[in-house]
Formats: sequence, structure tokens, C-alpha cells
Amino acid sequence: MRSKNWRSAPAFVALVLAIASVPAAFAQCGMPTRLIKPSAFHPAVHGAVPRASTLNNDLGVGQSIVGMWHVLFTAQTMNGSPIPDTVIDNALSVWHNDHTEIMNSVRPPQDGNFCLGVWQQTGKSSFYLNHFAWYGNQFPNDTNNGIGDPVGPTHFTETVTVAPDGNHFTGTFTLTAYDTQGHVTISFTGALSGTRITTTTTTEELF
Repeated sequence: MRSKNWRSAPAFVALVLAIASVPAAFAQCGMPTRLIKPSAFHPAVHGAVPRASTLNNDLGVGQSIVGMWHVLFTAQTMNGSPIPDTVIDNALSVWHNDHTEIMNSVRPPQDGNFCLGVWQQTGKSSFYLNHFAWYGNQFPNDTNNGIGDPVGPTHFTETVTVAPDGNHFTGTFTLTAYDTQGHVTISFTGALSGTRITTTTTTEELF
């Protein structure tokens, strides 16, 4: 078993290096400084839930997406090829009742860590998000001032379903990154999960 794991190690290292070395992979939102293991995230279900979780939606009474969420993005393919599950973003996202959305990702603010989207309801508790990280800067980078070279935008799409408890959602995402000339530099698909942030959420629960 040890020899088998050792033989597969170079492939996994190559995957990590490929993700880290792509300059335009995430534009303003994307991979944090270090990969965050899903096992390090321990959401808790709170008794007090904002009234937004039980709003009447356009397609019938269901759980609402409106509110603030802690979201993990786990990539499962890169450029169309399967990869080991890899968390590429850990974010705070706010879905507004005017069908707009804003996301703050774990990455240095000087390289861009905010992106914007619009959403629509597709089912009783299901939603679709069209989301853009606009032009940002290369990250990681080795510039003296810590701000990387300009990179192009990144396009996210998400399909999510809010759980019956109103406090969690699961779904899938696509991510396509571009250079400043509009050429695709990298793409990912994968799964995402969100936990609602409430007035009783603590910082410790977000690690």
C-alpha cells in the first residue's frame, strides 16, 4: 500500500502545482493562499434562523436563498479532466432579495477578493446564480509590492438547493477563467456547499 501511494504522489503534486501556477485562474475571487481541507469546516445548526429562510418564493413556499452564507467550492474536474476533490475557494456570500449577490473570497484584497452575481429561482427551494469576478491581478505573485499583473475576468455559474432546515445548501458550480484578451486560461467544475450565517454564528464555526 505504501508503494502504491508513493507512485501516485507525483501526479497529485503536479495537480497542486498546476492550480497554483495559473495566473488568471480566479480573477477577483478564487483559491485561497493555502488549500482548505473540507474536514476543517464544522458548521453547526442554530436554533435561531432569520425570517428570510422561510420567505414565500416566486415558485411556491420553500426555503429562501436570501441571506448570508459560508460557502466551500470543491473542484472535481480541471479543463474537463477529473481531479482529486480540491477546495479552491472558501467564501462569504450574501444573496439579496433583489436577486443580486456579492461574494468575498479568501484571498489577498490587493489582488481582488470580491465578485458579483445575479440569481433566479428555478424550483421550490432551488436557485441558479450567474456570477462574475471582474478584472483582477495575478495571484499568487512574486512582485515587490505584492500586487500581481492584470488578469482577465472569471465566470462562475451555480445551481443550488436549500435544505429543508433552511440553514444549508448544496449544489454544483462551473468556473471559467480568461486572460485580458478573452482567451480561456483554465476551467473547473465541482460541488459546493453552504451554511447560513445567523446572528449567533461565531468565528470559530467558520474555520
